[in-house]
This record gives sequence, structure tokens and C-alpha cells, in this order.
Amino acid sequence: MAWNEPGGGDKDPWGGGSRNEQGPPDLDEVFKKFQDKLNKMFGGKGGGAGGAGSGAGGSFGIGLILLAVLALWGFSGFYIIDPAERGVVMRFGQYTTTTTPGPHWHLPVPIERVEKVNVDNIRVAEIGFRSGGRQGGGSVEAESLMLTQDENIVSIELVVQYKVKDARDYLFKVRDPDATLRQATESALREIIGKSKMDFVITEGRGEVASRAEVLIQEILDRYNTGLQLTSVNMQDLQPPEQVQAAFADVVKAREDEQRLKNEAEAYSNDIIPKARGASARQMEEANAYRDQVIAQAEGESSRFEKVLREYSKAPRVTRERLYIEAMEKVLANSGKVMVDVKGGNNLLYLPLDKLAPGSGDGRSSGVIELPGSTAPATSSNDGSRSSSDRLRESLRNNRGGVR
Repeated sequence: MAWNEPGGGDKDPWGGGSRNEQGPPDLDEVFKKFQDKLNKMFGGKGGGAGGAGSGAGGSFGIGLILLAVLALWGFSGFYIIDPAERGVVMRFGQYTTTTTPGPHWHLPVPIERVEKVNVDNIRVAEIGFRSGGRQGGGSVEAESLMLTQDENIVSIELVVQYKVKDARDYLFKVRDPDATLRQATESALREIIGKSKMDFVITEGRGEVASRAEVLIQEILDRYNTGLQLTSVNMQDLQPPEQVQAAFADVVKAREDEQRLKNEAEAYSNDIIPKARGASARQMEEANAYRDQVIAQAEGESSRFEKVLREYSKAPRVTRERLYIEAMEKVLANSGKVMVDVKGGNNLLYLPLDKLAPGSGDGRSSGVIELPGSTAPATSSNDGSRSSSDRLRESLRNNRGGVR
């Protein structure tokens, strides 16, 4: 039952007691009761409507309330900026200043307000795909499929990491800086891919595409004053569309086989060429050594011949005999020799002398055999009293038919 219904009793929340008539409470009466309560709270006396004490106490209480409200309002202007943040102060919605980390104060709302922007947080934008989440992940063909210079289609997945470098530009220059970055990234990628051929993009051009995209994206962001700074651009995936991936996989395998065969050929070449060069250098050194040896021998022989010539000019006959004897020594030194001395004549009797000489089996024996009519005894080359060279010289001197 409502408080103002008949039979509801004295349940008036405004403290007006029981009333016979229905209707809204009297505002003057409500305000008067509220003022009396405030007077009682701050030491005033309630009751008299026109009392001087009651009026003074009410004014003092209202002043205290207003002062407390004003103090609370001013205290609400204090704020603290974290080290990773920057505070953008706006007065009636217009930019005023940017505050650094630490405690600060501004005129409270609704005059000024502060927008805090985290400038150290690394943000991520995914182009061409979406990672797993509530709605799941997967490729976004509207972003990933791009046309190359040779009119082929490639699918690109890119991850861009960035942060805020200017809080003022981030809040005021562009309506949605994050969406602008996504659009700028897609535009830059389409420009780079449109100027490159598919073979280059899929094989060795991945790193170059990412680096060129980072430069171009940053230029676009600075041109629009988005207040964003790129930290890295990573190529997640770059391949042909799914419908033709099998054919391109075969092409890539063929290229890998080609590169492998080239590497094997280069390895074989690197093994053979140093050996050939080493053998060539060795032969060159041997030829140079042989040349030096022949030249040295020729020079030695020439020097010796000049010395012999000088001696020959002094004593020709002696020199001739000496040369003859030395030549015979060289010839007969390593051969079997049999000397026949026939007294009173130069007749040569043919006999199997190699069989008669002692030790003729080794081919190096020598000796003197006495024949009929000979006065010289048979001697062996091992006779220590006279050497074969001495006997040869003596025989040559006695032989008048010797060298003239």
C-alpha cells in the first residue's frame, strides 16, 4: 500500500505528517526541513522560520559544503603518468600540452581532461591473415592476394610491429591511426609486388621485399602524421595461391636440384684445379732445376776446357797424352781387360781372352797373360805392387806406335 493512499497511515517520507489530501509535497516545506537539519548539524537551531540564528547557521553550512565540493573538485585534477605513458592535456577538447611521466595537475573536468597514451607498448598488425582467437584464424584473401609485374598472383602474409612515437599526432591528426597503418602497409606491399617478378619474389626476394616495405610504410605514416613508428616488418609467408602450389613446388625442386648439381660441379672443380696447378708448378720447378743444372754443367765444362786449353798451349804433347790416358781410364775403369804383351812385334793373336782371365764372369776383371814369345808374366789386376793404370802408362810409353 502506498504511503499516500487512504488507510496507509502516516508514512510521508518528507516528514510532513498525515495529510488528508493527495498530491505532491510542498517544495518550500521540503527545503525548509532540509535547511533545519543542516542547521542542527553545524550548530544552528532549527524551528523558527525567520530566526536570525537559524539564517546565519544555514549560510555558514552551505558555504562549508560549497568549499568541500570545490576542494574535491580541485583535488580530482591530480593525476600520475607512468614511465611508459605520455599524457595529452585537452582544454574543452582542444590540445594544450603533453606531459611526461610523473605527478601532474590540470583543471578538473569539464574544463580539462587528460588522455594517457602508452608509447612503449609494441603493437602488432597482421596483414593477409589473422592469428587464432575467439573467431579463429586463417588467411584473408582480400589482403593476401597480390598481382606481380609478370601478371602472376602471390599470397603474402606479413606481420608489422610498431609503437606510438608522438602522442599528440596519434590522437588528433588521424581518425584511426591503427587502421591507417594497415591500409598503408597493404598499399606499400601492392606497389612493391607490382614492380617485381614472381620468381624473384618467391625465391631470393623475400628479405628485400620486407625491407623495402618497411621504408615505404614509414614514409606513408610520416606523410599522414599518424604518430606511429615501425619497429619491424616480418614476412611470415610468401607463396603462390593454393590452387597452383603443387606446380610451383615442382619448379622449386627443380631449381634446388640445379643448384645442387652446380655445387657438386664447383666442388669437383675446386678439387681438380688445385691439384693440376700444383702438378704444373712442380713440373715448372723441375724444369727450372734441370735448366740450372745443365747450365752449371756447361759452364763447368767450358771453364775446364779453357783451363785445359791454356795448358795445351804450353805443352801440347804432354797434354794430349794426359787427355788420352784420362779418357782410357774412364773407358776401361768398369770393363774387363786383358793385356797382351808380345815381345818383338805388334801381332795380335785372337783368343777367348774373357775365358782365360781370372774372374771374368763379373765383366770387370783385368789382368796380364803371358803368351808364347812374351817375356811379361801373367798378372792379375788385384796385384797390389803395381796398379793397372801404371802398367798401362808404361806400356803406352814403350809402344812407339802410340798417340803422336
